[in-house]
Amino acid sequence: MAPTRTALVTGGTGGLGTAVVERLLDDGWRVVVPWVAERELQRVTPRDGLVLAEADLFDPAAVAAVAKEASADAAAPLRGVVNLVGGFAMGAKVADAPIDEFDAQLRLNLRPTYLVTQATLPALVAAGGGGIVCVGSRAALQPFAGAAGYVTGKAAVIAFAQAVAVEYRDDGVRCNAILPSVIDTPANRAAMPRADHAKWVAPARIAGVVAHLLSDDGAVTSGAAIPVYGRA
Repeated sequence: MAPTRTALVTGGTGGLGTAVVERLLDDGWRVVVPWVAERELQRVTPRDGLVLAEADLFDPAAVAAVAKEASADAAAPLRGVVNLVGGFAMGAKVADAPIDEFDAQLRLNLRPTYLVTQATLPALVAAGGGGIVCVGSRAALQPFAGAAGYVTGKAAVIAFAQAVAVEYRDDGVRCNAILPSVIDTPANRAAMPRADHAKWVAPARIAGVVAHLLSDDGAVTSGAAIPVYGRA
């Protein structure tokens, strides 16, 4: 059966993103995944309903083009947006941290989320509504030393998601943030080989939460900051 709705998943080639993409494809979505480096394509399994689109998500023109691609199938209107692009870097405490490092974390964690949300909102409204999921972090609620830029950026993502939820509530568009801690990805296992990996959350479990938030069953939830860190 042909898909009847489309989701745009940024960061869809990453450790969490690939699980989200697989889950949405399994649920019958048409899924558009932006990519910027060819090596990313090795992480994605070609499937019916999957559309790969080259795009630099820090560039407004490129974001507009990928939003247009996500809205191109009239039989499967854009009804979901998942903003997974972001990143983490440890640094010094605030008094010793260069402002450029702080700015870099804000840009990495906020700019793509803002641009993609901004570019896709008109299509979501035109389709009669839909869901947006952004990625905050447990650290936004429980900060730790040496990550003020990351903590601030992720806290801002939560606030941004709540602002969008309020602004577009009457248009049928809901927006939520999920808050991971440590996700059980190969990269995290390599970085922390001695950690108790059994306490980490599998990407597929978080993908299930994302799928719920985009589904009709999740239509009553908006403006939430949802912990997805399990026992981590």
